[in-house]
Amino acid sequence: MFADHVGHARHVVVGPDNTVYVNTWSGGYYANDKPPEGGFIVSLKDRDRDGVADVTARSGPSTSQGGHGGTGIALFNQHLFVEERSKVVRYELSPDGSVGGRGNVVVDGLPVGGAHPVHPFTIDDRGRLFIAIGSGTDACAEPSPHAPGKKPCEELATRAGIWLYDADRTGQHFSPKERYATGTRNAEGLDFDRAGRFYATQHGRGHLHEKWPELYTEQRGFELPAEELTIIKRGASYGWPWCYFDGAPGKRVLAPEYGGDGKKVGACAHEENPVAVFPAHWAPNDMKLYKGSSFPEAYHGGAFIAFHGSFNPAGPRGGYNVVFQPLKNGAAAGPFQVFAEGFAGGQKEPDRAAHRPSGIAVGPDGALYITDDEAGRVWRIVYKKDHR
Repeated sequence: MFADHVGHARHVVVGPDNTVYVNTWSGGYYANDKPPEGGFIVSLKDRDRDGVADVTARSGPSTSQGGHGGTGIALFNQHLFVEERSKVVRYELSPDGSVGGRGNVVVDGLPVGGAHPVHPFTIDDRGRLFIAIGSGTDACAEPSPHAPGKKPCEELATRAGIWLYDADRTGQHFSPKERYATGTRNAEGLDFDRAGRFYATQHGRGHLHEKWPELYTEQRGFELPAEELTIIKRGASYGWPWCYFDGAPGKRVLAPEYGGDGKKVGACAHEENPVAVFPAHWAPNDMKLYKGSSFPEAYHGGAFIAFHGSFNPAGPRGGYNVVFQPLKNGAAAGPFQVFAEGFAGGQKEPDRAAHRPSGIAVGPDGALYITDDEAGRVWRIVYKKDHR
Protein backbone atom coordinates (compact mmCIF):
# COMPACT_ATOMS: atom_id res chain seq x y z
CA MET A 1 0.00 0.00 0.00
CA PHE A 2 1.56 3.25 -1.17
CA ALA A 3 -1.16 5.61 0.14
CA ASP A 4 -4.66 5.41 1.59
CA HIS A 5 -7.80 7.55 2.00
CA VAL A 6 -6.89 10.01 -0.75
CA GLY A 7 -10.47 10.35 -2.04
CA HIS A 8 -12.11 8.66 -5.02
CA ALA A 9 -8.85 8.03 -6.84
CA ARG A 10 -9.32 7.75 -10.59
CA HIS A 11 -6.44 7.96 -13.07
CA VAL A 12 -2.83 8.33 -12.00
CA VAL A 13 0.50 9.41 -13.51
CA VAL A 14 4.05 9.31 -12.14
CA GLY A 15 6.60 12.07 -12.68
CA PRO A 16 10.29 11.62 -13.52
CA ASP A 17 11.14 12.21 -9.84
CA ASN A 18 8.63 9.49 -8.82
CA THR A 19 6.03 11.96 -7.55
CA VAL A 20 2.65 10.28 -7.97
CA TYR A 21 -0.24 12.49 -9.14
CA VAL A 22 -3.83 11.28 -8.77
CA ASN A 23 -7.03 12.86 -10.07
CA THR A 24 -9.93 12.31 -7.69
CA TRP A 25 -13.62 12.70 -8.40
CA SER A 26 -16.72 13.79 -6.53
CA GLY A 27 -19.23 12.89 -9.23
CA GLY A 28 -21.01 9.85 -10.59
CA TYR A 29 -21.63 7.13 -8.01
CA TYR A 30 -20.11 9.34 -5.33
CA ALA A 31 -22.27 12.45 -5.67
CA ASN A 32 -23.51 12.14 -2.09
CA ASP A 33 -20.10 11.48 -0.56
CA LYS A 34 -18.09 14.20 1.12
CA PRO A 35 -14.66 14.38 -0.54
CA PRO A 36 -11.53 15.10 1.50
CA GLU A 37 -10.73 18.73 2.28
CA GLY A 38 -8.57 20.54 -0.23
CA GLY A 39 -8.21 20.27 -3.98
CA PHE A 40 -9.01 17.22 -6.06
CA ILE A 41 -5.46 16.80 -7.41
CA VAL A 42 -3.41 14.69 -5.02
CA SER A 43 0.41 14.67 -5.09
CA LEU A 44 2.18 11.85 -3.26
CA LYS A 45 5.89 11.65 -2.46
CA ASP A 46 7.97 8.90 -0.89
CA ARG A 47 10.96 10.88 0.38
CA ASP A 48 12.51 8.16 2.53
CA ARG A 49 12.12 5.58 -0.28
CA ASP A 50 10.47 2.92 1.85
CA GLY A 51 7.68 2.28 -0.67
CA VAL A 52 5.06 4.32 1.22
CA ALA A 53 4.11 7.94 0.53
CA ASP A 54 5.12 10.21 3.41
CA VAL A 55 4.06 13.54 1.86
CA THR A 56 0.55 14.26 0.61
CA ALA A 57 -0.40 17.58 -0.96
CA ARG A 58 -3.65 18.73 -2.56
CA SER A 59 -4.09 21.31 -5.28
CA GLY A 60 -6.62 22.51 -7.80
CA PRO A 61 -10.14 23.68 -6.93
CA SER A 62 -11.81 22.26 -3.84
CA THR A 63 -15.50 21.55 -3.37
CA SER A 64 -15.97 24.86 -1.56
CA GLN A 65 -14.49 26.60 -4.61
CA GLY A 66 -16.84 24.85 -6.99
CA GLY A 67 -14.40 22.07 -7.88
CA HIS A 68 -15.61 18.71 -9.05
CA GLY A 69 -12.50 16.69 -9.88
CA GLY A 70 -12.41 14.14 -12.66
CA THR A 71 -10.66 11.13 -14.15
CA GLY A 72 -8.14 12.16 -16.82
CA ILE A 73 -4.58 13.15 -15.92
CA ALA A 74 -1.27 13.33 -17.84
CA LEU A 75 2.21 14.88 -17.78
CA PHE A 76 3.75 16.78 -20.70
CA ASN A 77 6.51 19.41 -20.96
CA GLN A 78 6.81 20.09 -17.24
CA HIS A 79 3.07 20.55 -16.89
CA LEU A 80 0.35 18.48 -15.26
CA PHE A 81 -2.87 18.19 -17.28
CA VAL A 82 -6.03 17.35 -15.33
CA GLU A 83 -9.69 16.85 -16.20
CA GLU A 84 -11.94 19.13 -14.19
CA ARG A 85 -15.53 18.29 -15.08
CA SER A 86 -16.04 19.85 -18.56
CA LYS A 87 -12.46 21.09 -18.97
CA VAL A 88 -8.87 19.95 -19.31
CA VAL A 89 -6.69 22.28 -17.24
CA ARG A 90 -2.90 22.63 -17.39
CA TYR A 91 -0.85 23.32 -14.26
CA GLU A 92 2.81 24.29 -14.15
CA LEU A 93 5.08 22.04 -12.11
CA SER A 94 7.83 23.52 -9.95
CA PRO A 95 11.30 21.92 -9.85
CA ASP A 96 10.33 19.99 -6.72
CA GLY A 97 7.29 18.51 -8.47
CA SER A 98 4.66 20.58 -6.68
CA VAL A 99 1.61 21.81 -8.58
CA GLY A 100 1.44 25.59 -8.84
CA GLY A 101 -1.06 28.29 -9.69
CA ARG A 102 -4.70 28.18 -10.69
CA GLY A 103 -4.01 26.49 -13.98
CA ASN A 104 -4.88 27.40 -17.57
CA VAL A 105 -7.78 25.91 -19.49
CA VAL A 106 -6.54 23.92 -22.48
CA VAL A 107 -9.96 22.70 -23.69
CA ASP A 108 -13.39 23.57 -22.36
CA GLY A 109 -16.97 22.73 -23.25
CA LEU A 110 -16.55 18.95 -23.05
CA PRO A 111 -19.92 17.14 -22.89
CA VAL A 112 -20.98 16.13 -19.39
CA GLY A 113 -23.80 14.06 -17.95
CA GLY A 114 -25.37 10.88 -19.21
CA ALA A 115 -24.10 7.35 -18.79
CA HIS A 116 -20.40 8.21 -19.15
CA PRO A 117 -19.59 11.71 -17.87
CA VAL A 118 -15.79 11.45 -17.48
CA HIS A 119 -13.07 12.45 -19.95
CA PRO A 120 -9.95 10.26 -19.86
CA PHE A 121 -7.13 11.53 -22.07
CA THR A 122 -3.55 10.94 -23.11
CA ILE A 123 -0.80 13.03 -24.71
CA ASP A 124 1.71 11.62 -27.18
CA ASP A 125 5.34 12.73 -27.50
CA ARG A 126 4.33 15.23 -30.23
CA GLY A 127 1.99 17.06 -27.88
CA ARG A 128 -1.21 15.73 -29.38
CA LEU A 129 -3.94 15.62 -26.74
CA PHE A 130 -6.43 12.80 -27.30
CA ILE A 131 -9.63 13.00 -25.24
CA ALA A 132 -12.05 10.08 -24.96
CA ILE A 133 -15.70 11.05 -24.64
CA GLY A 134 -18.14 8.29 -23.71
CA SER A 135 -21.67 7.87 -24.96
CA GLY A 136 -24.53 9.53 -23.15
CA THR A 137 -26.71 6.41 -23.45
CA ASP A 138 -26.23 2.65 -23.42
CA ALA A 139 -27.17 2.00 -27.06
CA CYS A 140 -28.54 5.29 -28.46
CA ALA A 141 -32.10 4.26 -27.65
CA GLU A 142 -34.70 4.92 -24.99
CA PRO A 143 -34.10 2.78 -21.88
CA SER A 144 -37.38 0.85 -22.26
CA PRO A 145 -37.51 -2.74 -23.63
CA HIS A 146 -37.62 -3.14 -27.41
CA ALA A 147 -36.90 0.54 -28.01
CA PRO A 148 -35.41 0.98 -31.51
CA GLY A 149 -32.05 2.64 -32.00
CA LYS A 150 -32.17 6.24 -33.09
CA LYS A 151 -31.46 6.91 -36.77
CA PRO A 152 -29.43 8.96 -37.04
CA CYS A 153 -27.79 8.63 -33.64
CA GLU A 154 -27.38 12.35 -33.04
CA GLU A 155 -25.17 11.99 -29.99
CA LEU A 156 -22.41 10.51 -32.17
CA ALA A 157 -21.61 14.07 -33.26
CA THR A 158 -20.40 14.93 -29.77
CA ARG A 159 -20.10 11.62 -27.86
CA ALA A 160 -18.75 8.06 -28.16
CA GLY A 161 -15.45 8.89 -29.80
CA ILE A 162 -11.91 10.21 -29.52
CA TRP A 163 -11.20 13.93 -30.00
CA LEU A 164 -7.84 15.50 -30.87
CA TYR A 165 -6.42 18.78 -29.52
CA ASP A 166 -3.06 20.49 -29.02
CA ALA A 167 -1.52 20.18 -25.56
CA ASP A 168 0.60 23.31 -26.15
CA ARG A 169 -2.39 25.58 -26.77
CA THR A 170 -4.80 27.08 -24.25
CA GLY A 171 -8.29 28.40 -24.93
CA GLN A 172 -9.45 25.59 -27.23
CA HIS A 173 -13.16 24.79 -27.34
CA PHE A 174 -14.79 21.43 -27.91
CA SER A 175 -16.72 20.92 -31.14
CA PRO A 176 -17.66 17.99 -33.42
CA LYS A 177 -15.03 18.91 -36.00
CA GLU A 178 -12.08 17.78 -33.83
CA ARG A 179 -13.29 14.19 -33.71
CA TYR A 180 -10.46 11.73 -34.43
CA ALA A 181 -12.34 8.41 -34.31
CA THR A 182 -15.93 7.35 -33.64
CA GLY A 183 -17.96 4.50 -32.21
CA THR A 184 -16.04 4.02 -28.95
CA ARG A 185 -18.80 3.67 -26.38
CA ASN A 186 -16.61 4.36 -23.35
CA ALA A 187 -12.86 4.26 -23.95
CA GLU A 188 -11.23 4.93 -20.58
CA GLY A 189 -7.77 3.32 -20.85
CA LEU A 190 -5.53 5.07 -23.39
CA ASP A 191 -1.82 4.62 -24.19
CA PHE A 192 0.77 4.43 -26.97
CA ASP A 193 3.29 1.66 -27.57
CA ARG A 194 6.90 2.32 -28.56
CA ALA A 195 5.99 2.06 -32.23
CA GLY A 196 3.37 4.79 -31.87
CA ARG A 197 0.28 2.58 -32.03
CA PHE A 198 -2.60 4.12 -30.08
CA TYR A 199 -4.42 1.61 -27.86
CA ALA A 200 -7.71 2.05 -26.02
CA THR A 201 -9.94 -0.11 -23.89
CA GLN A 202 -13.66 -0.28 -24.61
CA HIS A 203 -16.54 -0.80 -22.19
CA GLY A 204 -19.19 -2.96 -23.86
CA ARG A 205 -22.90 -2.20 -23.67
CA GLY A 206 -25.40 -3.74 -21.26
CA HIS A 207 -29.05 -4.84 -20.90
CA LEU A 208 -29.28 -7.26 -23.82
CA HIS A 209 -31.36 -9.79 -21.88
CA GLU A 210 -33.33 -7.18 -19.95
CA LYS A 211 -34.43 -5.35 -23.11
CA TRP A 212 -34.55 -8.24 -25.58
CA PRO A 213 -35.33 -11.44 -23.62
CA GLU A 214 -36.68 -13.23 -26.70
CA LEU A 215 -33.23 -12.94 -28.31
CA TYR A 216 -30.89 -13.29 -25.32
CA THR A 217 -31.22 -15.69 -22.41
CA GLU A 218 -30.20 -14.47 -18.98
CA GLN A 219 -26.94 -16.39 -19.34
CA ARG A 220 -26.19 -14.76 -22.70
CA GLY A 221 -26.85 -11.41 -21.10
CA PHE A 222 -24.12 -12.20 -18.56
CA GLU A 223 -21.72 -13.27 -21.33
CA LEU A 224 -22.23 -10.43 -23.84
CA PRO A 225 -20.70 -8.31 -25.10
CA ALA A 226 -16.94 -8.68 -24.74
CA GLU A 227 -14.85 -5.90 -23.25
CA GLU A 228 -12.21 -4.79 -25.74
CA LEU A 229 -8.66 -3.63 -26.29
CA THR A 230 -8.44 -1.84 -29.63
CA ILE A 231 -5.97 0.13 -31.74
CA ILE A 232 -7.36 3.58 -32.52
CA LYS A 233 -6.89 4.90 -36.05
CA ARG A 234 -7.77 8.31 -37.43
CA GLY A 235 -11.20 8.33 -39.06
CA ALA A 236 -12.01 4.75 -38.05
CA SER A 237 -15.31 3.52 -36.58
CA TYR A 238 -15.52 1.02 -33.71
CA GLY A 239 -19.14 -0.04 -33.90
CA TRP A 240 -21.18 1.81 -31.31
CA PRO A 241 -24.17 1.99 -31.24
CA TRP A 242 -25.19 -0.41 -33.99
CA CYS A 243 -22.69 -3.19 -33.24
CA TYR A 244 -21.19 -5.04 -30.31
CA PHE A 245 -18.41 -7.65 -30.17
CA ASP A 246 -19.28 -11.30 -29.51
CA GLY A 247 -16.16 -13.08 -28.29
CA ALA A 248 -17.42 -16.60 -29.08
CA PRO A 249 -17.52 -16.26 -32.89
CA GLY A 250 -14.93 -13.48 -32.66
CA LYS A 251 -16.81 -10.82 -34.63
CA ARG A 252 -18.96 -7.74 -34.35
CA VAL A 253 -22.67 -8.42 -34.69
CA LEU A 254 -25.64 -6.14 -35.23
CA ALA A 255 -27.30 -4.74 -32.10
CA PRO A 256 -30.98 -5.64 -31.63
CA GLU A 257 -31.90 -1.94 -31.59
CA TYR A 258 -30.69 -1.83 -35.20
CA GLY A 259 -32.25 -5.05 -36.49
CA GLY A 260 -29.86 -7.62 -35.04
CA ASP A 261 -30.88 -11.03 -33.74
CA GLY A 262 -27.70 -12.01 -31.92
CA LYS A 263 -26.16 -13.48 -35.09
CA LYS A 264 -26.50 -10.98 -37.95
CA VAL A 265 -23.36 -9.12 -38.90
CA GLY A 266 -24.65 -6.71 -41.53
CA ALA A 267 -22.85 -3.35 -41.60
CA CYS A 268 -20.71 -4.43 -38.63
CA ALA A 269 -18.42 -6.26 -41.06
CA HIS A 270 -16.94 -2.86 -41.91
CA GLU A 271 -16.20 -1.79 -38.31
CA GLU A 272 -12.77 -2.06 -36.70
CA ASN A 273 -12.22 -5.20 -34.60
CA PRO A 274 -10.38 -5.39 -31.26
CA VAL A 275 -6.87 -6.64 -30.67
CA ALA A 276 -7.96 -8.61 -27.59
CA VAL A 277 -11.20 -9.26 -25.71
CA PHE A 278 -12.18 -9.89 -22.09
CA PRO A 279 -15.25 -11.12 -20.19
CA ALA A 280 -18.40 -9.03 -20.36
CA HIS A 281 -19.16 -6.29 -17.84
CA TRP A 282 -15.74 -6.31 -16.20
CA ALA A 283 -15.39 -2.54 -16.94
CA PRO A 284 -11.83 -1.70 -18.06
CA ASN A 285 -11.25 1.67 -16.39
CA ASP A 286 -7.61 2.16 -17.32
CA MET A 287 -4.78 0.56 -19.27
CA LYS A 288 -1.06 1.13 -19.55
CA LEU A 289 1.47 -0.55 -21.81
CA TYR A 290 4.52 -1.71 -19.90
CA LYS A 291 7.46 0.30 -21.20
CA GLY A 292 9.53 -0.14 -18.05
CA SER A 293 12.43 -2.55 -17.65
CA SER A 294 12.34 -3.79 -14.04
CA PHE A 295 9.59 -6.41 -14.57
CA PRO A 296 10.59 -9.70 -16.26
CA GLU A 297 10.89 -9.62 -20.04
CA ALA A 298 7.58 -11.45 -20.54
CA TYR A 299 5.77 -8.26 -19.44
CA HIS A 300 7.64 -5.88 -21.74
CA GLY A 301 5.35 -4.23 -24.28
CA GLY A 302 2.17 -5.83 -22.94
CA ALA A 303 -0.88 -4.12 -21.45
CA PHE A 304 -1.87 -3.95 -17.80
CA ILE A 305 -5.62 -3.29 -17.51
CA ALA A 306 -7.49 -2.20 -14.36
CA PHE A 307 -11.00 -3.65 -14.29
CA HIS A 308 -13.43 -1.69 -12.14
CA GLY A 309 -15.81 -4.65 -11.80
CA SER A 310 -19.27 -5.69 -12.92
CA PHE A 311 -22.23 -3.43 -12.40
CA ASN A 312 -24.87 -5.78 -13.83
CA PRO A 313 -27.79 -6.03 -11.39
CA ALA A 314 -28.07 -9.82 -11.37
CA GLY A 315 -25.93 -12.87 -11.98
CA PRO A 316 -22.19 -13.47 -11.59
CA ARG A 317 -19.99 -10.42 -11.24
CA GLY A 318 -16.41 -10.35 -12.41
CA GLY A 319 -13.50 -8.00 -12.75
CA TYR A 320 -12.34 -6.12 -9.65
CA ASN A 321 -8.84 -7.09 -10.73
CA VAL A 322 -5.82 -6.17 -12.84
CA VAL A 323 -4.97 -8.34 -15.83
CA PHE A 324 -1.99 -8.52 -18.14
CA GLN A 325 -2.48 -8.90 -21.89
CA PRO A 326 0.67 -9.95 -23.83
CA LEU A 327 1.12 -7.99 -27.08
CA LYS A 328 3.52 -8.18 -30.00
CA ASN A 329 3.58 -6.06 -33.15
CA GLY A 330 0.08 -4.70 -32.56
CA ALA A 331 -1.58 -8.06 -31.90
CA ALA A 332 -2.36 -10.27 -28.92
CA ALA A 333 0.52 -12.62 -28.12
CA GLY A 334 -1.50 -15.09 -26.06
CA PRO A 335 -4.45 -15.04 -23.65
CA PHE A 336 -4.74 -12.52 -20.84
CA GLN A 337 -3.58 -13.43 -17.35
CA VAL A 338 -5.02 -12.24 -14.03
CA PHE A 339 -2.10 -10.31 -12.56
CA ALA A 340 -3.57 -9.01 -9.28
CA GLU A 341 -6.88 -9.76 -7.59
CA GLY A 342 -8.63 -9.73 -4.23
CA PHE A 343 -9.37 -6.00 -4.30
CA ALA A 344 -13.11 -6.40 -3.69
CA GLY A 345 -12.71 -8.58 -0.61
CA GLY A 346 -15.63 -10.95 -0.08
CA GLN A 347 -18.22 -8.91 -1.97
CA LYS A 348 -17.89 -8.37 -5.72
CA GLU A 349 -20.64 -5.78 -5.77
CA PRO A 350 -20.26 -2.08 -6.62
CA ASP A 351 -21.72 -0.82 -3.36
CA ARG A 352 -20.11 -3.47 -1.14
CA ALA A 353 -16.65 -4.07 -2.60
CA ALA A 354 -13.80 -3.00 -0.33
CA HIS A 355 -11.78 -1.63 -3.25
CA ARG A 356 -12.32 -1.16 -7.00
CA PRO A 357 -9.30 -0.77 -9.32
CA SER A 358 -9.63 2.39 -11.39
CA GLY A 359 -6.29 3.85 -12.53
CA ILE A 360 -2.96 2.36 -13.48
CA ALA A 361 0.47 3.84 -14.20
CA VAL A 362 4.09 2.79 -14.67
CA GLY A 363 6.74 4.75 -12.78
CA PRO A 364 10.18 5.67 -14.16
CA ASP A 365 11.66 2.86 -12.04
CA GLY A 366 9.29 0.34 -13.64
CA ALA A 367 6.99 0.05 -10.62
CA LEU A 368 3.28 -0.38 -11.28
CA TYR A 369 0.77 1.88 -9.48
CA ILE A 370 -2.92 1.00 -9.08
CA THR A 371 -5.61 3.32 -7.71
CA ASP A 372 -8.91 2.51 -6.04
CA ASP A 373 -11.90 4.85 -6.29
CA GLU A 374 -13.95 3.09 -3.62
CA ALA A 375 -11.78 3.63 -0.53
CA GLY A 376 -9.10 5.88 -1.98
CA ARG A 377 -6.12 3.56 -1.85
CA VAL A 378 -2.99 3.51 -4.05
CA TRP A 379 -0.84 0.38 -4.39
CA ARG A 380 2.71 0.10 -5.70
CA ILE A 381 3.89 -3.20 -7.18
CA VAL A 382 7.60 -3.91 -7.69
CA TYR A 383 9.46 -6.98 -8.89
CA LYS A 384 12.08 -8.59 -6.66
CA LYS A 385 14.05 -11.61 -7.76
CA ASP A 386 13.96 -14.68 -5.58
CA HIS A 387 17.58 -15.37 -4.63
CA ARG A 388 16.92 -18.64 -2.82
